[in-house]
Amino acid sequence: MTEPKDATRDYRDTVFLPKTDFPMKAGLPQKEPKILARWQEENLYEELREARKDREKFILHDGPPYANGDMHIGHALNRILKDMVVRSQTLLGKDAPFVPGWDCHGLPIEWKVEEQYRKKKKDKKAVPAAEFRQECRDYAAHWVNVQREQLKRLGLMADFDDPYLTMQPESEATIVAELMKFAEAGNLYRGSKPVMWSPVEETALAEAEVEYEDITSTQIDVAFEIVESPMPNLIGAQVVIWTTTPWTIPVNQAISFGTDITYEVFRVADGRRFVVAESLRDEFLARAGLEYDPSIQDEVDDVLFDGEMFGLTDDQSVGGQTIARHPMHHFGGFYARPRPLLAGDFVTTDSGTGLVHMSPDHGEDDFLLCREHGIEPVFAVLGDGRYRDDWEWLGGSDDRRRAVINKTFNSPDGPICSDLREAGALLSASDDYAHSYPHSWRSKAKVIYRCTPQWFVPMDKPLEVGDFDVAVPEGFGAAVAMATSKDHSTLREIAMREIERVKFYPEKGRRRIGSMVEGRPDWVLSRQRAWGVPITLFVRQDGTYLQDPAVNARVVKAVREQGVDAWDESRKAEYLGADHDPNEFEMVTDILDVWFDSGCTHAFTLEGGRWPDQRWPADLYLEGSDQHRGWFQSSLLESSATRGRAPYDAVLTHGFTMASDGKKMSKSLGNTIDPLKVMEQYGADIIRLWALSVDFTEDHRIGDEILKGVGDQYRRLRNTFRYLLGALDGFVGDMGDAGEIPELEVYILALLADLDGKLKKALEEYDFNTYTRLLVDFCNEDLSAFYFDIRKDTLYCDGPDSTRRNAYRTVLDLLFHALVRYAAPVLVFTAEEVWTTRYPEGGSVHLLDWPPVPGVSADGARWDKLRALRERVTEAIEPLRRDKTIRSSLEADVVVPASAVPEGFTDEDLAELFITASVTRGQSDEVTVSRTDENKCGRCWRLLPSVAEDGALCDRCETVVAQLDAAE
Repeated sequence: MTEPKDATRDYRDTVFLPKTDFPMKAGLPQKEPKILARWQEENLYEELREARKDREKFILHDGPPYANGDMHIGHALNRILKDMVVRSQTLLGKDAPFVPGWDCHGLPIEWKVEEQYRKKKKDKKAVPAAEFRQECRDYAAHWVNVQREQLKRLGLMADFDDPYLTMQPESEATIVAELMKFAEAGNLYRGSKPVMWSPVEETALAEAEVEYEDITSTQIDVAFEIVESPMPNLIGAQVVIWTTTPWTIPVNQAISFGTDITYEVFRVADGRRFVVAESLRDEFLARAGLEYDPSIQDEVDDVLFDGEMFGLTDDQSVGGQTIARHPMHHFGGFYARPRPLLAGDFVTTDSGTGLVHMSPDHGEDDFLLCREHGIEPVFAVLGDGRYRDDWEWLGGSDDRRRAVINKTFNSPDGPICSDLREAGALLSASDDYAHSYPHSWRSKAKVIYRCTPQWFVPMDKPLEVGDFDVAVPEGFGAAVAMATSKDHSTLREIAMREIERVKFYPEKGRRRIGSMVEGRPDWVLSRQRAWGVPITLFVRQDGTYLQDPAVNARVVKAVREQGVDAWDESRKAEYLGADHDPNEFEMVTDILDVWFDSGCTHAFTLEGGRWPDQRWPADLYLEGSDQHRGWFQSSLLESSATRGRAPYDAVLTHGFTMASDGKKMSKSLGNTIDPLKVMEQYGADIIRLWALSVDFTEDHRIGDEILKGVGDQYRRLRNTFRYLLGALDGFVGDMGDAGEIPELEVYILALLADLDGKLKKALEEYDFNTYTRLLVDFCNEDLSAFYFDIRKDTLYCDGPDSTRRNAYRTVLDLLFHALVRYAAPVLVFTAEEVWTTRYPEGGSVHLLDWPPVPGVSADGARWDKLRALRERVTEAIEPLRRDKTIRSSLEADVVVPASAVPEGFTDEDLAELFITASVTRGQSDEVTVSRTDENKCGRCWRLLPSVAEDGALCDRCETVVAQLDAAE
C-alpha cells in the first residue's frame, strides 16, 4: 500500500479529458446553409464526378416530380431516399451521377394558368395558343426554380445546374421521336372507346390521374317493356334495370343479362309483370314499395328460367331475340329503336336486379358488348358534360342540358327521373346510395366514362420489336433476349416478361404492377388540352395516318429547334414536303398524355446526348407505390414497345407519409407537416434521419412528438462523434498487430467488422431503415453505453505511453473513420461538420470511399454472456444508488454467480468491465452488491486497496503523476 501523498493537491490538470471545439448544441438551421454554400462554391458535385471517373457506374433515374407548388413532406421523403441511394452507392466506390428532373407539361399547370385567367375574367380561347403555352412554360419554370432551391436545402447531391425538364425543346423533340417509333411501326390507332373523362377539365384522364372518394348517389329502378321474345309469357312483362347514374338512361341502347342467372317473371297487385333475378326479387320489391302476392300469380307469370332462355324457344332450339323498348319510345327516332337483351358475362347478382342497362357511350363493358352486336355509340354528351343541342329528348334547353355529373340533375326530382316518372317507368328513386366514385385528383370533380375519338397503343397486337439498336446486358438471360427479338409478342406479353425479370423492393411491387398490366385496357395517349407535346400525326379522311420517316424527321427537327410551338398549321406544307398533298391530311390537335412524356424520360436523359455521364438502362427507379400505375408502368410500356425491355433493372417503392395518429394529412384537418418549417426549426439532417429511420416501404408517420424523438436520436449520435473527436485530440499513434492489443479492443473491432457487413447487405437491399438502426444501435449500445463507458478511465487516467490507452485511441481512430463515412449518406451536413472539425484541410467527407475495416473476429457468444452479466450487475446496483447507499458503481463490491462468468475473465477484468470497486464469484445464482470499504483515489476516483486514504493516489496514478511532474 502506498503512503499518502499530498492529499490536498488538485489533480484535474493531470487527467487527460477529451478536448474538442465540436459543440454539443448542433445549431443545424444556422450551420447547414453555410455548409451548403461551401459545397456550391467548391462545386462538390463536379468534384465528385471527377473523383469517380472511370469507376463502375450506378444509375438512379429520377422520376420527375410535378413543377407545381412547394415541396411537401412526401417530396422530402422521396428525395431523401434517392439521395441516400446515390450517396451510398458513391460511398461504395461507384460513379453515381444523378440528374434531377421535372414534369412540366399537362393539365395541373394548364389548370393553374386558367385559374389565373378566370380571376382576371380573361377568356383562354381568346388568347393565341403560343402565348398561352408560354404562360404555362413560365409557370412551370418558376416552380422548378423554387423546388430546386428547396431540394438543395435538403442536402441533395445532384446536377442541379442542368436538370432535365420535359419542356426543354430537346426533350420535347425526343418525345415526338419516340411517338414516331410507335407510328412508323403501326403501333398506334385512333378509335372511339369510353375513357375516363373530366367534364370540368374537358379532357380524357389516365387511371393514375383519378382518385376515388365516397359519395351518395341517386339509385333508380327503371322498367323496360318486352315487346318480342321467344318466350311468349315474357311479352308485355317489364325487365327492370337498376343504376346509380340516371343521366345515362337517355343513351341506353340495350339490356344485358347473365346466362347463368335464374330469373323470375311475376305479377304485382296492379297487374304489372316484372322480370328480375330470382335472388334479388325481394330487394327490388322493397325499393319499389311493392309486395309479392303468391295468390295472384298464374301459370304464365310466376316462372323461373335461366338467362339463356332470353334467346331460346321453349324446345331449347335457337329462337328469336328478346327485345324491349325504351321508356321514352313515344318520342320516336332514336328512342323507337329496339333495345335487345344481350348476354354479358360481367352481369352479377351482387346488387340491383341482375339486369344491366347498356350505354355504349359511357361504359367499357357496355361498349364492347354493344359493338359485338353492331350497336355503336351516339356521342350525345359533349366534352363539358352537357347533352348536344340536337338531343331529341332533352330538347336542347339549358335547364335540361345541365352537366350530367350535377347532383341536382340526377336527383329523384331532376329532369331524367321526372320524365321517367311521367312515362310510368320509374319504379323507385332514392338519393341515399353510398358508394365509391372516381374523381379527378386535380379538380376534385367527378369524372365519367365518355366515348370519344382517342389515340391508343394496342396492348394485345403483335409488335415488331427489336428494330432498335439495344444491347442485351450480360447476365439478363433468355427472357430479355426473347423480348428484344422479332418474336411478334404483344406489348402486354413483353411487359409481363419484364415484370418477372426486374427486381422489386419490396417484392409485393411485382404483384401490384403485374396485376395492373395484366388487366389494363389499351393505352390511351391523347388528351384534349393545349399545354403538352402534340401528337404529331397527319391523318387522312379515312382515319389512317401518314407513316413517312422523312416527314417525321422534319417534324422532330423543327420541335428540337422551336419546341412544341413548331407544330403549327402554318407549317403543314413544309413538313409534308413535295411528296404529299396538304389537302389530303389534317394535323392532329390533341396532345400526348403526360404519362407518355414521363415514360420517355429514359430516352432523353439516359441515352447520352446532353448528359453523357448517364447510362441506359437505369439500375434503379424509385418512387411512391402509386407509381405502379403511373411512371413505372408508362416507362415500362414505352420502353417495351420501342426497345423490347424495361428501362430499369430494379424498382424501389415507398409508402405514404401519414399524420402521427395514422390519418391522411390534410390542410383542412391541420395535421400537415411542412418540411420547410421543420428545416427552419430542426435542420435538414433531422428530416433525413426521420426519413431513413422509418419503414418507408409501408405507410409511415410523422408529427411533432415523432420529430422530437428523432431529435433525441440525433443528439446521441452527435454525442458519439463529439466524444470521438475529443478523445482523439492530438492522436498520432498506432496500436500495431491486433494480437498485441487488449481483448476488449479485439471484441470491438469484431463488432465493427460485423456491423460493416450488415450495413453493406442493407445497402444492397435498399433497406435504409435497417441501415440507420444498425448504425444508431452500434453507437448507443456497443460504444456509448459499453465500450466508451468502460474505457473512459483508461482514456482519462492512463499515462501518455500506456499501451492500453494507445490501443484504445487507435480503435477510436478506426471507429471515427468508419462511422463518419457510414453516417455521411444519412446525416450529410453533420458528417461534413465532424470530418472538417478533425481535418479542416481534408476536403469533403463525401469524396471518401467506404472505410477499410480490419477483418477481426471474436467469440461473440462469450462476450454476449459477459454483457448479459454486466446488465444484471447494473440492475443490482441501481437500488443502492436510489437510496443513496452508494453514489457511483465505483463504490460497489459485487458478488456474481460463478456459473455466469465466461471463461478467461479474472475478477480484476470483471471489476474493470463492470466499473465497480471489486468483483468476486459466489455460488448463489443472485448478484449481490454492498458498499466497499476501500479508499478513493484522488485522481481516478477508483476505490482500491492500494489507496491509503481518501484523496491519496492509487499505484497507477502515482506513477503517471510522477512522470508528468518529472516532465515539467
